[in-house]
Amino acid sequence: MRAAASARVVRSAGSVIVFAKAPTPGLVKTRLCPPLDHEQAASLYQTMLDDVLEATGRFALQSELDAALCVHPAEACVELAARAPCNFRVIAQRGSGLAARMAWAVDEAIAGGASKILLRGSDNPTLSIEDMRAALVGLDDHDLVISPDLDGGYGLIGVRGAWPAIFDHPMSTHTVLEETLADAARLGLAVRVLDTRFDVDRAEDLERLVRAFERDDVQHCTRTVEWIRQNGFWPAV
Repeated sequence: MRAAASARVVRSAGSVIVFAKAPTPGLVKTRLCPPLDHEQAASLYQTMLDDVLEATGRFALQSELDAALCVHPAEACVELAARAPCNFRVIAQRGSGLAARMAWAVDEAIAGGASKILLRGSDNPTLSIEDMRAALVGLDDHDLVISPDLDGGYGLIGVRGAWPAIFDHPMSTHTVLEETLADAARLGLAVRVLDTRFDVDRAEDLERLVRAFERDDVQHCTRTVEWIRQNGFWPAV
């Protein structure tokens, strides 16, 4: 078992950060209940996180980026460090609320020498290595890149430099993307909007993910798709 790393300065030209929660029944993916029960929802979340970490870890190695897993609550760091690929450092989220934690993570990466920072969620297994690469390239000539979600939020955001004001609004609402783009416009930031993906938050998202997999649109979340199959939530033909 690999121990969790404390926050430390890592010199890198760029950083990719995965935000994750402890897979605790009753505290994650509750909008999937029903049809899932809380134990199943936590198990699915853990499976999605494994897919996300594998893809993100490979992307970080290919792109020579620092990889960080930013965990809430802090006491879950050791548990999640045991699941993370070896190129991840595992740190606790800091701040009161998601917006403050994301701003802190950007500052922490900049302190480590990163000029390009990508932040992504742990419940959006449809984000591929190609999506992350497009985001990284987009930061060559944009201040901000963002991959929208179908629910009005985003699954990935990339910044070149510290712009805490883009997080200064309520998170996890259907207007997050709209408000973030409005903040960026007020700041005069050059923005690139990437292809839309989706979080797995509701029962219909399970079917949406399976259909995308069958169309060969996503092949980097095999654990998640297999979990859906094995647990009897595969959509009827």
